[in-house]
Amino acid sequence: MAYDVVVIGSGPGGYVAAIRASQLGFKTAIIEKESLGGVCLNWGCIPTKALLKSAQVMEYINHSKDFGIEASGTHNFDAVIKRSRAVADKMSKGVQFLMKKNKIDVVMGFGKLKAKGQVEVTAADGSKSIVAGKNIIIATGGRSRELPALKQDGQKIIGYREAMSLASQPKSMIVVGSGAIGVEFGYFYNSIGTKVTIVEFLPRVVPVEDEDISRELEKNFKKKGIDIMTSSEVTKVDTSGNGVKATVKTANGEVVLEADILLSAVGVAANIEGIGLEELGIKTDKGRILVDKYYQSNVPGIYAIGDCAPGQALAHVASKEGIICVENIAYNEKKYNHQPEGLDYGNVPGCTYCSPEIASVGYTEKQAKEAGYEIKVGKFPLSASGKASAAGHTEGFVKVIFDAKYGEWLGTHMIGYNVTEIIAETVVARKLETTYHEVLNSIHPHPTISESVKDAIEVAYGEAIHL
Repeated sequence: MAYDVVVIGSGPGGYVAAIRASQLGFKTAIIEKESLGGVCLNWGCIPTKALLKSAQVMEYINHSKDFGIEASGTHNFDAVIKRSRAVADKMSKGVQFLMKKNKIDVVMGFGKLKAKGQVEVTAADGSKSIVAGKNIIIATGGRSRELPALKQDGQKIIGYREAMSLASQPKSMIVVGSGAIGVEFGYFYNSIGTKVTIVEFLPRVVPVEDEDISRELEKNFKKKGIDIMTSSEVTKVDTSGNGVKATVKTANGEVVLEADILLSAVGVAANIEGIGLEELGIKTDKGRILVDKYYQSNVPGIYAIGDCAPGQALAHVASKEGIICVENIAYNEKKYNHQPEGLDYGNVPGCTYCSPEIASVGYTEKQAKEAGYEIKVGKFPLSASGKASAAGHTEGFVKVIFDAKYGEWLGTHMIGYNVTEIIAETVVARKLETTYHEVLNSIHPHPTISESVKDAIEVAYGEAIHL
């Protein structure tokens, strides 16, 4: 059977692209080798948030006296993991429903480009079939990146996938890498009693964030009992004993860390091997498929979105890329009445769901200065927020950066309670080219964490009321 659009991969890029294609009148098929929803729904975004919620509940119980409540609790590690898997399974079934609702054919198996307009699918039993499609979208996602010194064995040196489904809780863990994955798992395991050490190659944790955010998170993590080693590199790991012995090169010489298990969280590698790119002459660079602003590769009719294409490896980026890609195909085929806008990668929010949470978008203070802006910076501590005090979470702050000349909102960087829920205000405001004046003339509800954004802007412009 021939299709208008064939999508390889059913993660948040692939399944969203398939749904939008069906909505626009395309006969659509999606190919998936494992579980609908991809890594995000099954082994990433969703189940990790379920684990982190368990960690948050544990923290509340441990500090219940602060709220005037006498409580004590123990945790069942197996039950925590099972709840996380149940949440993931429910979401995957939700994608199955969406495929049926939108009349999208699901083909289970490993998809490989066979020729232009043809995908060979190898099913679990080894049988092969050909799925033909006028437009083929590669949305094969990514996996845990491996370093030469940290070859994952799935037992003692693990990636994020194994960290979500361990048979028993380790007493100690070394986490290599302090990006979102590393600090989220570091927080989770620390909160349930595992001794955690985070090793980061760069000079600060969460290195893509504003420097003030990095300092605040390190301070908070150390207070929780997490050991942090920055400007440090794991050069070798000995797994011959009961646990692991990691040799770490630091500015002060080598040290050896011992733990039950080591989690490698050093980034994401794209899944582009063995899918027929070389045979069709599809160009790649640094492990990603090269595409234009509408995600077409150098071979007409073949597209790539999400983690296997350039750009931030984030679920919400993949979803938007899928929509833009399909709408442009529809526009070119006169099924859609206007060409979609390209994605502004400078206005993509990033969220990290450890405690305290981190949320950011736009320029950091350093980046704004390097770009030549004269800036106004406002920083509002959540210790001055009524809602944060009532919630018992006064750690952290909201930091805003504005262009002094025109009042343009250059960036927002937040760390604290529930901040991932309020970063969208900055994203929308920046898209609308809003100035500080317009935000201050918009009423923010009280008491909320969101009003701290307004308070930070008041600080930037010397109009602070609550400081």
